Amino acid sequence: MLRTGRDPYWKKKAKSTVESRAKKGTLYDGRALEQVRRGLKQWQDTVYRDWRALSSEEERDYQTASGIPLKQIYTPEDVSNAEYSAQGYPGVFPYLRGVYPDMYRGRKWTMRMFSGFGTPEDTNRRLKLLLEHGETGLSVAFDMPTLYGYDCDHERAHGEVGRCGVNVSSLKDMEVIFDGIPLDKVSTSMTINAPATVLTCMYAGVAKRRGIPISKLRGTVQADMLKEYIAQKEWAYPPEAHLRLVRDLMVFSTKEMPLWNYISISGYHIREAGSSAIQELAFTLADGFGYVELGMEAGLKAEQFAPRLSFFFNSTMDFFEEIAKFRAARRIWATVLREKYGVKDKRSLLMRFHTQTSGASLTWQQPLNNVVRTAIEALAAVLGGTQSLHTNSYDEAWALPTEQAVEVALRTQQIIAEETGTANVIDPLGGSYYVEWLTDQMEEEAYKYFDRIESSGGLLKAIKSGYLQREIAENSYRLSKRVEEDEDSVVGVNKYAKVEKEPIETLKIDFRAQKSQLKRLAAVKKARDGTKVKSALAKMEKAFESEDANSIYPMLDAVAQYATLGEIMGVGRKVWGGYKEPMLL
Repeated sequence: MLRTGRDPYWKKKAKSTVESRAKKGTLYDGRALEQVRRGLKQWQDTVYRDWRALSSEEERDYQTASGIPLKQIYTPEDVSNAEYSAQGYPGVFPYLRGVYPDMYRGRKWTMRMFSGFGTPEDTNRRLKLLLEHGETGLSVAFDMPTLYGYDCDHERAHGEVGRCGVNVSSLKDMEVIFDGIPLDKVSTSMTINAPATVLTCMYAGVAKRRGIPISKLRGTVQADMLKEYIAQKEWAYPPEAHLRLVRDLMVFSTKEMPLWNYISISGYHIREAGSSAIQELAFTLADGFGYVELGMEAGLKAEQFAPRLSFFFNSTMDFFEEIAKFRAARRIWATVLREKYGVKDKRSLLMRFHTQTSGASLTWQQPLNNVVRTAIEALAAVLGGTQSLHTNSYDEAWALPTEQAVEVALRTQQIIAEETGTANVIDPLGGSYYVEWLTDQMEEEAYKYFDRIESSGGLLKAIKSGYLQREIAENSYRLSKRVEEDEDSVVGVNKYAKVEKEPIETLKIDFRAQKSQLKRLAAVKKARDGTKVKSALAKMEKAFESEDANSIYPMLDAVAQYATLGEIMGVGRKVWGGYKEPMLL
């Protein structure tokens, strides 16, 4: 999947998935199915036809957000070809109904709100506030200079420091962000990609300075560079260089930080870029298979590293399609790892994932409507079996969220968990004719995409040629056109719109954050030992130049000497250069 080389597995799997839908019914008795068929036809020819005859509106065709055509109603006939073994039970292969036997009856999902803005002090206060309000896991957002690997004093950072996340230019900033927060007791997620290895080293550096063994650190760093080239566009080096750093982090974490999820394979940004649910499912899992191959090529056994691979999905407004997507993802992941990669260890087959409600679905028009959107999307994620969840705030189409908006978003999760009864039964929509049929459809379409990716020369070639990017762009255009032509409704935008002034108070980030960060960075550079920094960076450069070296160890030393983010990333730019994406024609 990752590199050029035709693998017949994907074509065979795509074909067998389609053929399995055509088998003789195995889940329902044949005579009972015949009764269902006759009953459905009678209903369509009498009750439904007569009712529609009274309607003044023309009957329209319906489809999911991904364009899958929908019938009026689904019956046992639509799932009659399914074998129950393909559905199974929670905690049992293929994990369609959940990765754990008791799911939320044993423990609720982790409520992990995405937080970070302004200075490290600002973010520290917000993280502590969320913990006080019942958040059960931390998630840190970084500003654009940090995401691209530049210090706050770089010319490209001007005006962006602290704007869309917290700024981190050195270990000192990480020390402030996590001041007073027990790193050996909380789980921390960091949404960072190009500089993921550096930020991981900084997080480990904070723990070391406090005397906390890094083997006890729990959490996740995103580090999914493949999706950067597909969707989010925040890279520093060519793909091969970033994959080498991911490999180093996989090997290091497997040995030194066994509780750390060193990569969160992210479909969220693929979806936000305009993909369909099917494309999000297929492209994200294709990335995941690529990382499996990367680990194996590094000499690791899947049982050593696969349990630490995690996923990050989007949950948007097509309620049932999202639920079907989550369920299909688990079944595909477990099936392919066992069949294609020969993985037998149960823990390695579990797809554990974080979900975030859709930022792209939020509207600046009538922003309080976003409270409803977020609640619906969060409920879909829970019914789909997510392991952790971030709920967007209603004001995020305007700015970074205020404390009030964040509290409402967190309370949304808590109400779902505590008041709705949703968590009381495992996979409560399992067995729904529609949900089971749609789950099968999502799986079938994903396998077709895997085969097309392989036909184009493998995942890396598909990215470098722009194939995946074009697929997303075309779907984004399709969706935009449907809204513009009123085929799809967005309440408050092209339906039930109204003229309104600025309806809400928003969080405003001024230049105070930039001034504060510039002052701190200057103090760090003045206080550190310049000779030791220079020596540490030279050792890191030597490690980058050697394909056999693991660069994380010298990077840890460079971070400990207070080498800055920009200085460390600059070494990589010197060794590997940059990257320009292909034009999409």
